[in-house]
Amino acid sequence: MVNLILCGGVGSRLWPISRKLMPKQFYPLLGNTSLFESTVKRNLSLCEKILIAANEDQAFLAFDQLKNCNYLIEEGLIETVGRNTAPAIALSIFALDPETLVLVTPSDHLITKELAYKKAIEKAQVLAMSGNLVTFGIKPSYAETGFGYIKANGNIVEQFCEKPDIKTAESYLADGSYLWNSGMFLFKAGVFLEELQHHNPQVYEACLTAYNNCTERKLLKPQHSDMVNIPSISIDYGVMEPSQKVAVVPCDIGWSDLGSFDSLYDECFNPNIENSLIGIEDPILINSRGNLLVGQEKKLALIDVEDLMIIDSPDALLIAKRGSGQDVKKVVDKLKEENSSLLDAPVKVKRPWGEYRTLTKTSNYIVRHISINPGANLSIHKHFNRQEHWQVVKGLAKVKLDEIESTLVVDQKITIPAGLLHSVRNIGDVQLVIIEIQSGEVVDPEDILRIGYDW
Repeated sequence: MVNLILCGGVGSRLWPISRKLMPKQFYPLLGNTSLFESTVKRNLSLCEKILIAANEDQAFLAFDQLKNCNYLIEEGLIETVGRNTAPAIALSIFALDPETLVLVTPSDHLITKELAYKKAIEKAQVLAMSGNLVTFGIKPSYAETGFGYIKANGNIVEQFCEKPDIKTAESYLADGSYLWNSGMFLFKAGVFLEELQHHNPQVYEACLTAYNNCTERKLLKPQHSDMVNIPSISIDYGVMEPSQKVAVVPCDIGWSDLGSFDSLYDECFNPNIENSLIGIEDPILINSRGNLLVGQEKKLALIDVEDLMIIDSPDALLIAKRGSGQDVKKVVDKLKEENSSLLDAPVKVKRPWGEYRTLTKTSNYIVRHISINPGANLSIHKHFNRQEHWQVVKGLAKVKLDEIESTLVVDQKITIPAGLLHSVRNIGDVQLVIIEIQSGEVVDPEDILRIGYDW
């Protein structure tokens, strides 16, 4: 059996913790392990191989964290354009033997009952071997409006249901035959592809074209033009709902999608202090209870406060009443209207070559602390409307400006004019640390043309 881990999504309801360049699945929300790492470790004991489906901004995060799980093989799909889950699954499994069982799991779900999870997988394997597309239904513990539902009779799926309003969700809970749709699936690779071809031939053919045009098979990176031509559709709409080969395994596996701050509150509640804490050490709590406190690098004190969610990050502060977690997306929608960079990157951003931290940001300059791993280099790129000033504060740098290369040591600096191709490589044995000042039209994130990483 193969585990395909879907890493898409930005977790918008967990803003400002979760952002495009560091979504919730890679963030250590619960302890020192990310949800992605927990997913890998949980399924490695059940599967022979791990496949990753991720976009260009997130793939390196996934592969780096795979190494933390002592799994060094990089296989799967790097999407140049996101086209939803059905195409991502199809592209990832074209190369598999049609009889191979594929366990499809999101990368950002919490499962606490490992034994029950293993037994649910075993039941699903039996159904999948018989040619079924198997989904996993979670027995609901409350009326949730943020999930889709499955009306089930044993292993038979009677109906897939959209996210309900509160009255409908309450009726589902009272009925007893409705399950939360977990977004996990198990099937033979060939059965899924046959059903996709039958019910959505346009999607199937576009995916097959994109796959056939890839030169590398183990780690696919389809051409941008091919990806754009694939219709965007979820596995639910594209395959599961129209198929007559669907089965469900009802289960109680301690499941949560951790999709909102309300669900985080439930998972992190500490009865000793009557609050939930993430990243907060020794807060001062005076007559304050029932709060979710998420913070980074600050002392937090509360007085006479109850039932609030206080989410503090270096560049954004969110305060909401508990129970309003679904409305965080409304804040995200407002930020989209403003074209805000607060949706894209946290103050500290990991990249394939190291990381950078934004120290100061205004409308006409940005100051960053850049740390580059030994032997690594930035992409060769240029900006059209801004210039950059680099000063080495630690390590040894080789800088490339067009065809001219030079070496910089500590305290040396260089200016990169707008329009000039440039890069920097760490040629030392320790981290290379550079202070970068961007000046000019720094507010435009699209003001960059990348050529590649090879010097």
